[in-house]
Amino acid sequence: MRRVLVTGFEPFGGSDVNTSQVVAEALGGLVLPVSYARAPDALRAAVRATDPDVVICFGQADREAVSVERFALNLDGSESEDNDGVVSSAEIDPKGPVAYRSTLPVDEIVAALRDEDIPAEASRTAGGFLCNRVFYVLMGLLEERPGTTGGFIHVPEDMPLSLLVRAGEIVVACATAIALS
Repeated sequence: MRRVLVTGFEPFGGSDVNTSQVVAEALGGLVLPVSYARAPDALRAAVRATDPDVVICFGQADREAVSVERFALNLDGSESEDNDGVVSSAEIDPKGPVAYRSTLPVDEIVAALRDEDIPAEASRTAGGFLCNRVFYVLMGLLEERPGTTGGFIHVPEDMPLSLLVRAGEIVVACATAIALS
């Protein structure tokens, strides 16, 4: 049986709920702080503690569909403040590559979601806020863990919560099935 680590984010920007938090908690996952300084360390600690075979990070976005991200860029670039009041527009790792590619089966996940009538799409990047930073840090960690698969999924903020949880279950099932093959 594969060990899977699922993460989401706490609410931010004055919201009471973060849809990625709902998904992560429903799947027994970890809720990360919306903090440039604290989220990477929380993710690193969780990966060390759980020794996962698959890591799937979820984040909330103002989108119509579940978005399976292809690339994490080595650049923060958002005017939004994190929950610590920090805005970042800088390289994440000056010694790191320009981008990392997801090792999740992006197209297969999108197809599996669509087969269940869940709006889904492949997306080129995770944006410039905390989602991208966590995705970039994750992929750097996984570079040191051969055989561990991982990536990032954005979930809409306006999709029914039961559908979001079902989408999370499908993502985990698809990612673990591919990891086993």
